[in-house]
Amino acid sequence: MDQAMSNPLSKHFRQPKLFIRLPSGGQYYKEGAIEMPVNGEFPVMAMTAKDELMFKTPDALLNGQSTVNVIQSCIPNIKDGWGVPSIDIDAILIAIRIATYGETMDLEVQIPNTELERSFTIDLRILLDQLVEHEYDNVIEYGPYKFEIHPSNYQEFTATAMKTFEEQRLFRTINDQEMDDNEKLKLFTQSFDRLTDININQIARGVVAVQYENEPTVSTPAHILEFFENSDKDIFKAVIDHLDKQKKKFAVKPFTVTTTEEDREAGGPETFQVPITFDQTNFFA
Repeated sequence: MDQAMSNPLSKHFRQPKLFIRLPSGGQYYKEGAIEMPVNGEFPVMAMTAKDELMFKTPDALLNGQSTVNVIQSCIPNIKDGWGVPSIDIDAILIAIRIATYGETMDLEVQIPNTELERSFTIDLRILLDQLVEHEYDNVIEYGPYKFEIHPSNYQEFTATAMKTFEEQRLFRTINDQEMDDNEKLKLFTQSFDRLTDININQIARGVVAVQYENEPTVSTPAHILEFFENSDKDIFKAVIDHLDKQKKKFAVKPFTVTTTEEDREAGGPETFQVPITFDQTNFFA
């Protein structure tokens, strides 16, 4: 019966196009969010037509659901796309694009100080290799303090980004409104306070344990947040600086463009850098 019900076309279903190692090495995922291959290499399949359509749904793009669905579709070993650590996201998106469209990507770039546009091709395999060669340093030591950190997952990252976006939009709305200056100041102050809270909460969530000298380790999130809200600013800055350093290690480096003689005659520089943004609306176009 099962054999009669099986699809004779199943042998033609998509197969993995490449295998990748994740920058995180499979760490920092919640239990059940990932199925680790024995050799540590994750199979990556090309997007389906349904996956590609997901990236054309505005609401799903804004709240991150489209990215989650496509990750789980193209890398079946990842069971919960919301639980993907932030340090893995760019590598995963690059791998999916390679599997779907090939190893190169064309960029249309305007030459600075001119009206000229040039098309450049970047090798995505090089970018992918750069991302997986680093190791995440999850321990910070500052004086007698020792902090254990984890990268935020995609769900936390998206939630923070949406909250920040809403507050920034409120800033712009208030600025454009015709209202009393005192009322504007009051609303600006409230919005600024909320943005500050968002930033402090984001940093506190990234710290999973704090130890002072030989005292017992503290791992209760509420206690860690309260500590950062009431500790010396230099301690908070040390944690931020370390987190920023880790973030930069796993960020895609800008593409360096060397201009032509025609570009330079038109006023362009000899070289300039183009940031490579992983916006789903153009990266998967």
